[in-house]
Amino acid sequence: MRAPRRLLLGLAVVAVPLFLALLGPLFAGEPGPRAVSFTLGDGHWLGTDFVGRDVWQQVLHGGRTVVLTALAATALAYAVALPVGLAAAVTRARWLEELLMRPLDVLLAVPSLLLILLVASVFSPGAAGLALLVALVNVPDAARIVRAAAAEAAARPAVEALRMQGESWWRVAVGYVGRSALRTLAADAGVRLTGVLYLVSTAAFLGVGVAPDAADWAVMVDRNRTGLFLQPWAVVVPALLIVALTTGTNLLFDAALDKKGRRP
Repeated sequence: MRAPRRLLLGLAVVAVPLFLALLGPLFAGEPGPRAVSFTLGDGHWLGTDFVGRDVWQQVLHGGRTVVLTALAATALAYAVALPVGLAAAVTRARWLEELLMRPLDVLLAVPSLLLILLVASVFSPGAAGLALLVALVNVPDAARIVRAAAAEAAARPAVEALRMQGESWWRVAVGYVGRSALRTLAADAGVRLTGVLYLVSTAAFLGVGVAPDAADWAVMVDRNRTGLFLQPWAVVVPALLIVALTTGTNLLFDAALDKKGRRP
């Protein structure tokens, strides 16, 4: 598929979940009286959930936490991984590289979801805490990718020339080495954001970071799955919105990278 078509398809796929996540609460209105469980009609476009709450209203309220938590977690992960990975790639001191990377290898050996569940069982984090936990488990892998992408550029003669000219660490590591690795990091960002969305949704599905009765797409799937055959919309709609969000994000990043790579 050509890059422009992939870009348009990605925009079309991601537009609906993003619109509902960011602007949905503005159109949700005040919650009305609860109806009989799984009621269809009477103004309930998608019926009601297992306790009689309007599914459409829950959908309008339920995406903001997922999207904002995932974006915050991805940004926090790179805020730590970028300086660590670039410092490990640029430094000529072997001990500093080992000091920066070996502790991350220990964290990388622990399954991400297991670490989140272990910490959550002790501290019971909210949405902000969940973003921090997801960022923490993504730092080791992100830092390794940053270092690997920057290592080739850091070994070029141009880097040595910049050092001999007395250029600052920022000019060498970010201005030259970081820019050289930008394409690889952009590709990783698309995949990582998708993985973070999956991890945030899975954690919320398991009750981490959100209240059990919160209006959240992942919580809706968990809360209504036992009544799937009685009221499928309460499960299918939020699940499809999460899938559309992750799929559309990947398509957008792929299209942007493919377009950049085809430039003469």
